[in-house]
Amino acid sequence: MNLKNIPNITAAEWEIMKICWMKPAPCTANEIVKALEELTDWKPNTIKTLIGRLVKKGALGFQEEGRVYIYSPLVTEEECIQAESKSFLARVFGGALKPMLVTFLQEEKLSRDDIEELKQLLEERKE
Repeated sequence: MNLKNIPNITAAEWEIMKICWMKPAPCTANEIVKALEELTDWKPNTIKTLIGRLVKKGALGFQEEGRVYIYSPLVTEEECIQAESKSFLARVFGGALKPMLVTFLQEEKLSRDDIEELKQLLEERKE
């Protein structure tokens, strides 16, 4: 899927998608509700509304088996992370990567291992 076609997913919808991405097989609305009831104070109807929004956005697909709906992701977690990263970069840093990296490097505490890993990644990109 082209990154431009990745739906805009809200923070609450991300929680639904994370459940669906973690499951090895498609899951029912009840499975999603049960997983989120353990993590949040959301009511089942709220969760089902969010599932419906994700279906409309094209992030989740479904098939009906009797009276049960089985949901599966239509976009990968990696695609959504890439799209969200590009959106964040465009909104906050005008699309420029260097100012974002400088900001994070100045603000975050990095271990020696983190620094070495970043150096290695930069060297690989140089090649």
